[in-house]
Amino acid sequence: MTSFEKEDILHFTMTNEPEVRSLEINPNITPELNETGELIRIEIINSSAFIRYSILESVQGRLLTVKN
Repeated sequence: MTSFEKEDILHFTMTNEPEVRSLEINPNITPELNETGELIRIEIINSSAFIRYSILESVQGRLLTVKN
């Protein structure tokens, strides 16, 4: 994992193979693929907000389950 704090970008790297194509899942998340279509990296833009909201959603979901 590489964090670019100033740009608020996270890169999760599985391998250092060259990227052949990428898919934009949403404006902030882009998986990068090798020539056989396997995932080699994930780029998350505005990563601090993405992680914060992901954690909050997870915690809120668990709390709702506990309360019911």
